[in-house]
Amino acid sequence: MRFDVVTLFPELFAPFLTTGITRRAYSSGAVDVHLFNPRDVATGNYRRVDDRTFGGGPGMVMMPEPLAKTLEVIATERGYTAKVVLFSPVGQRLNHDLVQKWANSDGAILICGRYEGVDQRFVDAHVDEQISIGDFVLSGGELPAMALLDAVARLQPDILGDADSHHFDSFNPALDGLLDCPHYTRPEEWAGQAVPEVLLSGHHVNIARWRREQQLRLTSRYRPDLILAARAAGRLSPKDEALLKSLL
Repeated sequence: MRFDVVTLFPELFAPFLTTGITRRAYSSGAVDVHLFNPRDVATGNYRRVDDRTFGGGPGMVMMPEPLAKTLEVIATERGYTAKVVLFSPVGQRLNHDLVQKWANSDGAILICGRYEGVDQRFVDAHVDEQISIGDFVLSGGELPAMALLDAVARLQPDILGDADSHHFDSFNPALDGLLDCPHYTRPEEWAGQAVPEVLLSGHHVNIARWRREQQLRLTSRYRPDLILAARAAGRLSPKDEALLKSLL
C-alpha cells in the first residue's frame, strides 16, 4: 500500500519512519510512505502557501492552489487515483475498525493541515474523508498522520516480532473490542507487590480465565461504552455477563 503525505514539515517524519519496530513496514515498502511539501509547487518569490482569512480573525489559512497542485504531482507519480484524507475536528473518530479499513486498503493521500485550517473550497473539491483523533486541537495534521500510519503498520504481516501480537491489543475484535488485561514481567516481586499467582502457575486454562476476567473488570470500570458495544454485538458469553453482574 502507498500513503502520500502532504505536509509543510516533511522533516518531522524522518525519525518516525526510521525508528522503532514499525520501521520494518516502511523500509520494506509494506507501507510505502512518500512526503510532499506544497511549498515545492507554490509560486511567487516567497512560495506562499497560506494567507489571512476572509472576514477577519486571527491566524492564517492554507491556500487551495498549492494543495491542488500537489495532488496533481502525486497523481502523476502514482499513475492512479487515491482517496484524499484530511485530518480535521469534523472527521470520523479514529478507532480500530477505521485503522483496519486502511490497513486492508491500497493506501491514501493524507493532508496535514496547519494554522487555522485549509481553505474550504479545497476540502469541498478534493477531500474524500476526514479523520479526527480526539476532541482537542493540535498544531497540525502531522501527528494524526503518524498515528494512522503507525496503527496501520502494526497490522501488516511480519512487522511485529510476534505475528499474533496485535490480536491481543485493546479494541481488537479478537478481544471482542474490550481493553487488554494487565501484564507483568520480572522480577516476580517488586516494591512489595507480587505477580498474581495464577500467572506463575503454568495452568493455561486458569490463566486464560483470569485474563478474561481482568479484561471485563478494566473495561467495565474505564470504558463501559465498550461493554455496551460488545453486548449489542452478541460478543459476551453468559459467563462474561455473570462476572459483570457480580461487579455491580
